[in-house]
This record gives sequence, C-alpha cells and structure tokens, in this order.
Amino acid sequence: MFRFIYTLFFAVALPVLAEQKTYGPQLEGFDYPFPVEIFQIDSQGQQLEMAYMDIQPQTPNGMTVVLLHGKNFCAATWEGTIHFLIDNGYRVIAPDQIGFCKSSKPEQYQYSFHQLSANTSALLKQLDIENHIIMGHSMGGMLATRHTLLNPDKVKQLVMVNPIGLEDWLAKGVPYREIDDWYQSELKTNADSIRQYQQNTYYAGNWEPGYDRWVEMQAGLFQGSGKEIVAWNSALTYDMVLTQPVFYEFENLQVPTLLLIGEQDNTAVGKNLAPEAKRAQLGNYSKISREVAERIPQATLVAFADLGHSPQIQDAERFHQSLLEHLLPY
Repeated sequence: MFRFIYTLFFAVALPVLAEQKTYGPQLEGFDYPFPVEIFQIDSQGQQLEMAYMDIQPQTPNGMTVVLLHGKNFCAATWEGTIHFLIDNGYRVIAPDQIGFCKSSKPEQYQYSFHQLSANTSALLKQLDIENHIIMGHSMGGMLATRHTLLNPDKVKQLVMVNPIGLEDWLAKGVPYREIDDWYQSELKTNADSIRQYQQNTYYAGNWEPGYDRWVEMQAGLFQGSGKEIVAWNSALTYDMVLTQPVFYEFENLQVPTLLLIGEQDNTAVGKNLAPEAKRAQLGNYSKISREVAERIPQATLVAFADLGHSPQIQDAERFHQSLLEHLLPY
C-alpha cells in the first residue's frame, strides 16, 4: 500500500513576455548552469555526442542522483534541483538524451526507451557509477521507469516528478499520428505557443519572469539554424512516447518509488487530437497518480494540490523540502 502525503498552497502571478533568441541545433549559445561535458557514444552505426553535467558536492553523502529531463525540457531545466541536491551532499549526473538539447540530433535513429536507457547506462559506466538514484520528470519519468525495470540491481530509488505515461493514451482514445504529421506540427513551434502551453500546463495558470528562460531555451532551439533536424527528432520521440507505454509494467518495479505530483497538471500527449468526448478523461493527474501509486509495490505519493506539470520550478522550496524528506538515505 502506498503512502500518500498532501500539500497545499496558493499563488497567483502574471505572464511576462520573453525576448526571442535563437540557438544552434545542439543548443549552441545557450548557457548551462554548470560545465557541460561530452560523452562520445557509438550507437546504431553512428558516433554521437551525449552532453551531460557531472556536479560534485563539497561534502559528499555517498549517493548519486541521475536526473532525466522531459520531452520539452533539457538537463539545464534541473538547475534549481541540482543546486539543492549538491548542497545536501548528492553527486548529480544530468544528461541530455540523444535527440535533445545539447546532444546529437541524428537524421536516422530508432528511438526507444530501451535505447535511451542503454545510452544512459553507457554514460554511467564511463563515469564508474553503479548504484544510483534515478529521478525523471515528464517524459523522463517514462525513461526512468524503463531504466529501473532494466537495472533493478543498480537503481536504489526511483523518483518520478509529474511523469507522463501514467495512462495509455492510444488505448484511451488518442488517434495514432504519423511521424510526418508530428514533424509538420513541430516546425510551427514558437515562443508564443510554448509560453501559452507552459502557463496552462506547467504552472497551473500562473507565470513568473523566471519561467521565460525556459521558453527562450525551447523556442530558440526550434527557431534556430537547425530547426528542421530539431523538429524531426522531436517528431521521432513523440512517436516513441505514444507507442511505447510503460503503463502496464508498474507492478514490476522492485525499488522504493517516490511520486511527486502537481495535481493541476493536465498533460496527455495527443489530447488535442482525441474526440472531444475523450479529452476530459485524459491527463487527470489527481486520479491517475493515485491509481498508479496503488500498483507500485513500494510507492510513496506526495501531491501538491495547487501546482502544475513542473512543481520543481513553480514552487522550488516546497518541492525540494518534500523531496529531501523522502530521498535516500533517509
């Protein structure tokens, strides 16, 4: 039976427009909060670059946390959480997955959560890291789940922050969308559409000036010199997210699992493509997070009633306090 903790707080903010900038296909020109290193990886007949940050604490507690970003996020988006973790003694590894942000964008790649997990494992082997805590946000929650299922002897704790994949969207009425259609849609990505979506979904209708940095990051990548290859890789990874559910395997998790859920989240990939009658049934995080927590053998659910898809950004202090209370070592 999972443990359930409820936290409540209300805040209101007004939207602020971000200045439009553009970046290269590997996010050249956008600064990360810590030095970025490159792991050269041979994968699927190609030599690719996997960018990552490896941040050491001044007073180590012996634990390493691997942070996995979401679909529309980067390793840099974990900035506040990285500072918090190293201040509390954790070593942090924060990679950009292949196809995202400062990592390579191959023209041809068979994307799967198994492959991204294998890439992450290869990086950890290069860094001589075995036992670790894995923490994933959004799509990173799906990847963290797959990685934990594949490495139950190495993952000591799984942490999911508003993961997508707590439901099977195709089974619940979202129609399949061809990759070419995803590509055409992604080519239209711009700062205004990103900001509107983030305000409604990530921050529960609120906005703070600090959020503009992440709009600028994503919009600048999609509007930069490599926008076609960026959009193409985004389309390929949307297909991965829709067609490779982890939803049916939560019962198989063998490690302590912490779910940190902003209940105002309404994320559901492809929801806008579903019949109108189905849309209201998708992305109900208050409901689906409880259902999934019941299925995970060693689950603890912490719910933030007023927060959205990115609670670690929207209310960093409250989020990190809850994280620390439940993070190994207890």
